[in-house]
Amino acid sequence: MLTLSCFIIDDEPLALSLVESYVNKTPFLKLTGKFSSAIACSIQINETPPDVLFLDIQMAELTGIDFARIIPEKTRIIFTTAFQQYALESYKVDALDYLLKPFSYPEFLAAANKALKWYQLKEKANIGKKDNTPDCIYVKSDYRLIQIQLNKILYIEGLKDYLKIYLSGEEQPIISHITMRTMEEMLPEQHFLRVHRSFIVQTDKIKIVERNRIIFGKTHIPVSDSYRERFQNFLDNKTLN
Repeated sequence: MLTLSCFIIDDEPLALSLVESYVNKTPFLKLTGKFSSAIACSIQINETPPDVLFLDIQMAELTGIDFARIIPEKTRIIFTTAFQQYALESYKVDALDYLLKPFSYPEFLAAANKALKWYQLKEKANIGKKDNTPDCIYVKSDYRLIQIQLNKILYIEGLKDYLKIYLSGEEQPIISHITMRTMEEMLPEQHFLRVHRSFIVQTDKIKIVERNRIIFGKTHIPVSDSYRERFQNFLDNKTLN
């Protein structure tokens, strides 16, 4: 079974101990750090980032929401808080789940299973990168997990706090609060190419290129200077002279 390393941050000793007891009884979780503040965790989380961070929100000096914006991308966050009003903010920082105190072990386990499923999908996607096999991913949209077949993705547009995922045969994109970097890491690199800070395209779906723009119907996707050399190399390898 896949084992996930995890940190706990909570400034309430009783809450810290409770989450620790929940972690210890969950077979696929391994506690690798516990802290009474985000400040106390800030050095270690960059040196040895865990797979999962169980993170309180209302803390002195540095809140959980602010801390979530500066931790390593590889760490997935599950918020543990007594304050419901931060739920929307949690999605903006790409949290996997939001546990409202007091929560039971079954509620904790359900959230932990979301993290396990996320890493299993990522592992499967990495296998797909090696064997060139199209795969699927799950993304959170409007409090639901939606399965997306990778071979249906045309392109992905990154906006301020969320992504739009455009699929072949679908009129409306799927909208998800996830970062471009996280999405890029989950996609098999032999099928997807980032061509702009705000755009990732599926290379198999590129039909027309005109003046450093990729054309999908009425949408013209620019190729920025930062990604132009890589895109040109892709075209050179595919072009008949």
